[in-house]
Amino acid sequence: MLMTMEYHNPVLLKETVDGLNIKPDGIYVDVTFGGGGHSREILSRLGPNGKLFAFDQDEDAWANAIDDPRFTLIKENFRFLKNFLRFHGIRKVDGILGDFGVSSHQFDVPERGFSTRFDGALDMRMNQKSELSAYTVVNEYDDINLRRIFFEYGELKNASALARTIIESRDQERIVNTEDLKQVLAKHLPGHKANKILAQIYQAIRIEVNQEMEVLKEFLEQSLEVLNVGGRLSVISYHSLEDRLVKRFVKNGMFEGEPERDMFGRFEVPFKSIGKLIVPTEEEIKINNRARSAKLRIAEKM
Repeated sequence: MLMTMEYHNPVLLKETVDGLNIKPDGIYVDVTFGGGGHSREILSRLGPNGKLFAFDQDEDAWANAIDDPRFTLIKENFRFLKNFLRFHGIRKVDGILGDFGVSSHQFDVPERGFSTRFDGALDMRMNQKSELSAYTVVNEYDDINLRRIFFEYGELKNASALARTIIESRDQERIVNTEDLKQVLAKHLPGHKANKILAQIYQAIRIEVNQEMEVLKEFLEQSLEVLNVGGRLSVISYHSLEDRLVKRFVKNGMFEGEPERDMFGRFEVPFKSIGKLIVPTEEEIKINNRARSAKLRIAEKM
């Protein structure tokens, strides 16, 4: 059985939970349960009548479930936040925590295919029952869609060249595992930049496999619906694509375009930002390298 300590050290633990401004008898949601570190910290601040619901679609995380009558683990993707809370009789909550990205545990299991360090299957599914895997993306996506994901999700300027190389190679032989993919793309991985570019390529494929941008948008829209007025949203992002979505939605409740303004140029603001952007200290990054790109934003529903 996977023990919590082997899963990962929760990033910005105190700051993220402090951001929820926890009321002892409140109802809270941790939408990215993982090893349960943030959930345990929330429970430590709740009284006997408080409640915590957690979401995780990854079967590996379920072994970390907490034996506490105040705690309920929902084994689903947090894009279904509203529906599953209603299933449990909950319509409004006082705070929602999200720690996005891939857990250290997922990176450290080679067969999951998330890590650039190990050879493993082209998988990258957070939900291991999902039909779409990295293998499908790499071997079956057409040129237009490969270019799209490398450009949009990997922010790679040579997206067209990467897509073309993959298609030419797979026409000869299927690309089966992560080592195959590295070898196919070797000419696009110059020595001093190889790791950075490879990480961007993996990120792009992983985001597509798990529909991470769509899931994040659905989650943010639903969080606005289920939060009580004065309720807090405390979310950690790990790359600029996520952080931009969170920042923009907190600012005006939209992901693109501009909100409608009244005759005085005013518009309704869904959230109030609490404090400034929070990033980990050098000490935390030394202890937990995964924290290096973390950005925490805290917002309160107006």
